[in-house]
Amino acid sequence: MDLRQHVIAVLAEQAMLDPGDIDGSQPLADLGIDSLALVETIFALEEAFDISIPFNANDPQVMSFDLSSVDALVAAVSDLVAKKAA
Repeated sequence: MDLRQHVIAVLAEQAMLDPGDIDGSQPLADLGIDSLALVETIFALEEAFDISIPFNANDPQVMSFDLSSVDALVAAVSDLVAKKAA
């Protein structure tokens, strides 16, 4: 499973959807991921990829990690994985 598929699988599990129903351009809110599910998703991604995601649960707007869409999340996780490997 490549990184993109793995991120989508984590999102699908959190949103209780089939991974095939997730489109890259979708905002996370369109998947039914509310603020609580977002925190759980971040924890799941951190565990799955052994990374630390910069996230302020008290003010999610103040962060450098792009959560605007599925594709943005995949790119951000990919960047953190690459930085960790370097």
